[in-house]
Amino acid sequence: LADAVAGPGLTRSAAAVRLAAAAVPDGALWIVGCAPTALVELVELAEAGELRPALVVGLPVGFVGAAESKQRLRSSGLPALSNVGEKGGSAAAAGAVNALARLAARERRR
Repeated sequence: LADAVAGPGLTRSAAAVRLAAAAVPDGALWIVGCAPTALVELVELAEAGELRPALVVGLPVGFVGAAESKQRLRSSGLPALSNVGEKGGSAAAAGAVNALARLAARERRR
């Protein structure tokens, strides 16, 4: 986020996703727990073929754009974990990833 520069119609969070997309290989796990604009940018980049995530955990929080950005993710066809509504946040996203990691570890032990 420190290197991201906002511009007309582009928030710093969305600009940061663009920078990350250029640096992250295909098949990465993408986690968005705060900015709805970051999640929308991620979906748009994926739809344009500029990134190919293995999974997107999209749980931004807020009354402005959060529910809509999560709906956009769920409608995108990307492998995704999300919820419905304006609740979420970085703690919820971290908890979801932690739960997925625990499930994966349990499956490996079987």
